[in-house]
Amino acid sequence: MVPKGTVSTVKKYKRGNITAAFGVDLFIHGSTAIPNLLLKLYKDMGISDTEMMLLIQLFRLFTEENNYLPTADLLYEHLSGDEEQINLDLENLINNGMLKITEFYNAERDLVIKGYDFEPIFDRLSEIWACARVQQHEAMKKITENKSKKTVNLYKSFEKEFGRPLSPMEIEQVDVWSRKMPSLLVLEALRRAVMLGKHNFKYIDSILLEWEKNNLTSPEQVEDYDRQFKMKHSENKKVPENGRRKVNQKDDKKSMIQSLYMS
Repeated sequence: MVPKGTVSTVKKYKRGNITAAFGVDLFIHGSTAIPNLLLKLYKDMGISDTEMMLLIQLFRLFTEENNYLPTADLLYEHLSGDEEQINLDLENLINNGMLKITEFYNAERDLVIKGYDFEPIFDRLSEIWACARVQQHEAMKKITENKSKKTVNLYKSFEKEFGRPLSPMEIEQVDVWSRKMPSLLVLEALRRAVMLGKHNFKYIDSILLEWEKNNLTSPEQVEDYDRQFKMKHSENKKVPENGRRKVNQKDDKKSMIQSLYMS
């Protein structure tokens, strides 16, 4: 109870104001920026989970409170481990070259103070990052080289079947097909077009478009699609036994492709 004649300094909150007050405090206290790259790669750097949490608190104390060399007692207030664990983690970080104690100049107080230096962590992080980027680059280069070889083989196959070099527009069209469909399917479409005497890109494109619309991504799927088409339409073309003529397998295949892909 407030004595008569005194002034209460307790703020009275209306409904919803406590949430607003929390937001104000949240803003005033700021935040500690931890690079996502460090959070992603700290295990690759040999840093344990408890050591990483210790580093986060060291970052916070450094930036928020200008405490460059916090004691184990202070760190204990903000970490779940005991003081022995905290001291062990600090020792490991220093011995493993992730932290070092160095001198800083405090301009406000015009003096030199000791504190934890985080430069070794980011030196190590940059090395891990650089190695990862080199590996990614080599992997991408290998994929590109393999893809280029397949594309060159496609060019040669078309030139062999067409009996002439490809034009720049035709080369671009082959590139488009190779990006959309597996090379084996592009070659299969070429083979079918040649079998029917259709030495033109428009017909090959119609075949590949048909396969793309039906989500066919392998020669096996194409063969299965052809069989289903043949079974579906053979029922409408039954011939009496005494009038049935023999056809060889190649002609039968050619006839099926004509009915399937030629309008």
